[in-house]
Amino acid sequence: MSIVVTGATGHLGHLVVESLLTAGVPAPEIVAGGRNLAVVQDLAARGVVVRSLDYSDPESIVAAVAGAEKVLIVSGTEMGRRVGQHTAVARAALDAGATSIAYTSAPHADTTSLRLADEHRGTEEAIRALGAPFTFLRNGWYFENYTSRLPVYLDQGAVVGAAGDGRISGADRADYAAAAAAVLTTDGHEGAIYELGGDTSFTLAELAAVVSESSGREIAYQGVSVPELTAILTGAGIPAPVAEVLADSDRSIHEGELFVDTGDLSRLIGRPTGRLRPAVAAALQALSRI
Repeated sequence: MSIVVTGATGHLGHLVVESLLTAGVPAPEIVAGGRNLAVVQDLAARGVVVRSLDYSDPESIVAAVAGAEKVLIVSGTEMGRRVGQHTAVARAALDAGATSIAYTSAPHADTTSLRLADEHRGTEEAIRALGAPFTFLRNGWYFENYTSRLPVYLDQGAVVGAAGDGRISGADRADYAAAAAAVLTTDGHEGAIYELGGDTSFTLAELAAVVSESSGREIAYQGVSVPELTAILTGAGIPAPVAEVLADSDRSIHEGELFVDTGDLSRLIGRPTGRLRPAVAAALQALSRI
């Protein structure tokens, strides 16, 4: 029997596999599934089992979860198709005899107005309907959502957003990966719903201040309306449907829906979560090496 991590060719899934190895799970008992297997050859070199897994290919799903005891479904990226894709993985995992199915969802998925959460809510409902032994990991925002945009902030001299003074309970992506690994390697999580967010929160204005202090350059927060942000994003070449969803995320932040104060994340990983300032500093250092 094995632990299967889907989406292991993505950032989060890859980190989950690394966290499992760090936790002492024998490499041959871990299956890393994904589409671009070249990305996980480093894991294969460490003895992890690598299998092709495409959410749009039912046969690959069945083959990837064969023999699974526990399965982590890392949410996919194909908007509009994700509920069916995730459900197919959960169903295949059940058929394979899995006794634990964890899913990476979104904060307050059952009550939030965040448009990005619609398919997460639908997936949670579908997994429940299957009668699957579930654990829902409702991941908050990653620091990387913002540190990946540092070149833009530095180029424009501003963090542009429509989040107002809404607070974001962010954490390092690695913190969320460690939480998933903890659920996969310890007992007592069946039926649990974890609202995951960082120990401290920040506004976009505070993010801009941290970037300013860390870079030594003046970076302001430029507040705009949701329609204005949508227009800015589409003007930058982002397809309109995607731009609308991204701008809606700022609206949701403004309404307090990305603030998470449960402490679930730090409890699962057994330590305080990462902080924004070190995350920005590390990202700036990485940029300087490019």
